[in-house]
Amino acid sequence: MNIKGGNISLNGEIDAPGDKSISHRAIMLGAISEGKTVIYNFLLGDDCINTINCFKDMGVNIEVDNTKVVIEGVGLNGLKKPVKELYVGNSGTTIRIISGILSGLDFKSTITGDKSIQKRPMKRIIEPLSQMGANIKGKNGEYPPLIITPSEKIQPITYYQKIASAQVKSSIMFLSLYTKGETRIVQPIKSRDHTEKMMKYFGVNVKEEENSVIIDSKEKPIGKEIFVPGDISSIAFFMVGALILKDSHVIIRNVGFNVTRIGIIDVLKDMGGNIKTYNFREVNNEPLVDIEVKTTKLKGVDIEGDIIPRLIDEIPIIAVAAACAEGITVIKNAEELKVKESNRLKAMVDNLSSMGVDIMETKDGMIINGTTELKASKIETYTDHRIAMSMIIAGLKAEGVTEIDDISSIKTSYPDFFKTLNELIN
Repeated sequence: MNIKGGNISLNGEIDAPGDKSISHRAIMLGAISEGKTVIYNFLLGDDCINTINCFKDMGVNIEVDNTKVVIEGVGLNGLKKPVKELYVGNSGTTIRIISGILSGLDFKSTITGDKSIQKRPMKRIIEPLSQMGANIKGKNGEYPPLIITPSEKIQPITYYQKIASAQVKSSIMFLSLYTKGETRIVQPIKSRDHTEKMMKYFGVNVKEEENSVIIDSKEKPIGKEIFVPGDISSIAFFMVGALILKDSHVIIRNVGFNVTRIGIIDVLKDMGGNIKTYNFREVNNEPLVDIEVKTTKLKGVDIEGDIIPRLIDEIPIIAVAAACAEGITVIKNAEELKVKESNRLKAMVDNLSSMGVDIMETKDGMIINGTTELKASKIETYTDHRIAMSMIIAGLKAEGVTEIDDISSIKTSYPDFFKTLNELIN
């Protein structure tokens, strides 16, 4: 795909697409709840559709009508043995969290995904789930396909997470529903808490004490109506685009404003970004806002420590903002980016370097010396949706025609990305 940059502005009002993380969890929890769950503003990306298909393969009746999804819940023990391997495609969220559910069931299952998934480490879930009594094995001890066989006893545990991970935490939380007693998860830093908020909304007894989450398995989930807030990870591309492209002014409605997810807003404001949030409200325990963004001259900042789990998925597009900022931006403590859909640290360093940016990869992040101009280049996305969308925004800023090798991955998380982008370009 070719992106012609230079003299581009973004202007207009858009609705944020449904949050991917929340869409996944709504399907999973709705499927194992008692009664009907109706989801509105569901994200119809490939990743979330693969989650739907996994539960359909286990006998759950799920009807999809545009962004409305209706699930006939089967309860905790109503899932049926699939006749084939469960396939998650490129979705790390699906394979890690659903493994917690599969570990509590009375049938054998195998779960796998595409070539990228088969290279992603699963030891981080295998270890705690095994401590709870799960029988789960991976290739070479930690890689998909994962084979899960019934356990004689699933028991509650106290688990101390070494690295803050919402996927690992959620996997443990889902398996805890199949135990008798209290499971406690102690986090080094609080990671995104969509599972906690949703389980509470569905009637599960979940308590939070500082960085600990305690799940009491006595209460079972009951189906609900749920509205999926807009995905801040998806609209981050347009936020940064509006900041770095001249004469831009964008309003984005219905954006999820969960405190564990809004690190990017904090960082962009620290960089001097003209960003306003207003019309605050709450739906099914999740906060919502509208966001207004205008072109701003940005400055470099240091990004590290506790804020990293709150913006881990947005670091690629933050790197683009930093590339266009005045001064040096240093990103640390972001090793997790090496084991995403691609090595996102290397991908962003290589691609931005090719556009003339003074950027260096470090052991846990990158150092970016901002520039006033980007030059068009040939971009490799490594079939990673966040790399692709980040570099499209960079391409709009660059003078000339930027060639992007593969954009197919974008449909995994934001199938309407180009439709929305074209609405804003003028």
